[in-house]
Amino acid sequence: MKKIKLFLVNGIILTFTSLILRTIGMFFNVYISNKIGSESIGIFELVMSVYLFFITFSLSGINLACTRLVSEELAYGNNKNIRLATKKCLLFSLSFGVLSALILFIFAPYISGTFLHNKVSSFPFYVISLSLPFVSMSSCINGYFSAVRQVKKTAFVQILEQIIKISIICFLLSLLAPKSVDFAIISLVVGQTISEACSFFILYFLYKYNQRKLEHTRSISKYNFSKKILRISIPVAITSYIRSGLSTIKQLLIPLRLEKSGLSCKEALSQYGLINGMVFPLILFPNIVITTFANLLIPEFSYYNTRSENTKMNKMLNLIFNYSFIFSFCIIGIFLCFADSFSIIFYNNIEISKYIKILCPLLVFMYLDSIIDSILKGLDKQVKVMGINILDLLTSITFIYFLLPIKGISRIYNCNFY
Repeated sequence: MKKIKLFLVNGIILTFTSLILRTIGMFFNVYISNKIGSESIGIFELVMSVYLFFITFSLSGINLACTRLVSEELAYGNNKNIRLATKKCLLFSLSFGVLSALILFIFAPYISGTFLHNKVSSFPFYVISLSLPFVSMSSCINGYFSAVRQVKKTAFVQILEQIIKISIICFLLSLLAPKSVDFAIISLVVGQTISEACSFFILYFLYKYNQRKLEHTRSISKYNFSKKILRISIPVAITSYIRSGLSTIKQLLIPLRLEKSGLSCKEALSQYGLINGMVFPLILFPNIVITTFANLLIPEFSYYNTRSENTKMNKMLNLIFNYSFIFSFCIIGIFLCFADSFSIIFYNNIEISKYIKILCPLLVFMYLDSIIDSILKGLDKQVKVMGINILDLLTSITFIYFLLPIKGISRIYNCNFY
């Protein structure tokens, strides 16, 4: 009963934090959209899709490994091994972060010229590559705090990071009006990079302080943590590489294939920016409730699985799926009823309404996907979902590649490109 209460308290903290962050982010997204235009938003979304792929490479499943290992050692009451496992995970995170930054730095000119038609220079990629080591190590520390059930610390840092990012971007955009797409994108990525660096240093300070509070106990058993980290992270990393790589290809293909349908490069980027940069942030706003609780499921199911407490797992599963279905269908109903109003209130663009009505029925699948993914990770079943994820993306890419040039934007909704 005590663990369920702690789980709910942590879930409420993260949900409240995410609600604040997503609300700030959504209104900030409206501000940016009005400030730099849909074409720049489309280009920025493409830059971020590339960035997200390199984030995936920099993370390489180490976050999950840290959460799993710390949760297991916590279940055994083995505090000394908690320190050793976290330290080893941080070293892996730093290595992957630096390597991914170097690769992005080297391939920035090719990415800019081939996929973005030189609409933006290589400089934004150079800037944002500097953030990758910080992102990787921050993710690892977040995994540690998730395992020890101290999510309020990560919640505080997330809010602070968002404030820093928004402040820097607003300052840069107001200091010099974005006379070019390049300057607008650079302003956005500079804010992203500085905020990620600040976030890491704050998290690391909190982590070191928390480590001092752990009781010094003798290690019950010693493990080769490098081997355990690789055993957990490699399947996740390979799956993530393939999934993120295919997802990035899918995002980059959308404006390219829209051009084949008869749209100009500017029109294609504008349509892409309108859907991916405006519609999806709006309809996925309620997802914060699902994702925050889903992230907490990893250490919980890892803990129960380690102790073979199947009855408690089944009870939790029933509660999770029942409430998730009820929540999803309520959100779908709200969007179907108020699509026109939301479009006018947030973007003053009624065209967005039709996209909301077509896409919102997919929300139930989006929400359940994140929940099931977290549960399987906690149960060490991540390898079994790899084939399904790859098949899903290959199907999406196939539809995008062949249907968009023929049907244009009217078929983009059915391609599952969230």
